[in-house]
Amino acid sequence: MARLVFDIETSALPLDQFDEAQKEYLFRECEKLADETARGTRRNEIQQQCNLWPFTAQVVCIAMLNADTSRGQVLFTAADYEEDTDEAGPVEFVPCMDEMELLTAFWDVARHYDNIATFNGRGFDVPFVYLRSALLNVSISRKDWLGYRFQTEPHCDLAEQFTFYGVSGRDGAARRFNLDFYCKAFGIESPKSAGVTGRDMNTMIAEGRFREIAEYCLRDVKATVLLYQIWKERLAGIK
Repeated sequence: MARLVFDIETSALPLDQFDEAQKEYLFRECEKLADETARGTRRNEIQQQCNLWPFTAQVVCIAMLNADTSRGQVLFTAADYEEDTDEAGPVEFVPCMDEMELLTAFWDVARHYDNIATFNGRGFDVPFVYLRSALLNVSISRKDWLGYRFQTEPHCDLAEQFTFYGVSGRDGAARRFNLDFYCKAFGIESPKSAGVTGRDMNTMIAEGRFREIAEYCLRDVKATVLLYQIWKERLAGIK
């Protein structure tokens, strides 16, 4: 049964899209700080966190691979990007005019898969695409990815599997690490090896580096596919 592995990249929406009440709500905490330097530091931290919330950020890229064939697509927003029609290979890079087009294309692919695998998809990627799709009134073809937590079908979240659903808490034997750490531990090339991280998205968007974002997101998914295969071969079935 084919399994889709995917990952998303997000970027904060411009602050001028929010009214004064919304901005006051977002930065209320830092405005209580008396020290100006501390207030500015906390404001910058909150602005960075805006990348992580679907009501303050948008999806700018979704990379998808079939776990069995490693064939797939990378959808990315790039309004002025000209598609390379000569490009060939197992992965197709598809520029989209906007987030709505990107999410519509994603759900069209997702409908053809019974199962998915992610790294932290239950905590981030899936609720993010659900909420962004709802905000943009994009039809969601799979609404069962946040179902019963303690199972791997239809959704195998590797962040849950390698911690055995948080059995050890924050500091025990099965404490949670990030994808980069797991990859290095299992001998998989880290998706961060090219020097790009999720924290760079806002800057890269501003600089028009759309294809670089797509390639970074694809590296994340390729690493997740390899980690999924290791989990499936060595750890699947442990209860």
